[in-house]
Amino acid sequence: MGDTHADNSALTGKVLSHAIWAEDGRRLAEFYAAALGAQVSEPYRDEDGNPAAFPVWVGDMMYVFWSATSFKAPTWPQDELPFHMDIRFDDIEAAEKRLLELGATKPAHQPGGGHWTVLLDPSGQPFCISSTR
Repeated sequence: MGDTHADNSALTGKVLSHAIWAEDGRRLAEFYAAALGAQVSEPYRDEDGNPAAFPVWVGDMMYVFWSATSFKAPTWPQDELPFHMDIRFDDIEAAEKRLLELGATKPAHQPGGGHWTVLLDPSGQPFCISSTR
């Protein structure tokens, strides 16, 4: 009798990219590229030929930062978040200083209990940094 379970490996997806909206996709792409030690790649263009989405490759993962004219940053911590990114650094104090120099801000509300630090990226969206593996 044959195997009744089909090989699903062809149907198993792998995440190619994460898309993140901001008022200025280029600025946000430049911020995260600097934070992650990457470069901003050639932008994707809209139907009028204007740069609209800015890819940043980190290994085989792509982050695409879209410029969205209707973008509104969440009011954190009151609003639920449409996305959240955690970034690990070996030297958390040096990383925080560098990210603040790159345009991040540090909100007063820090719920991590010392396990992580919440920062707001230049678009006003929260992300966390930690040294946790």
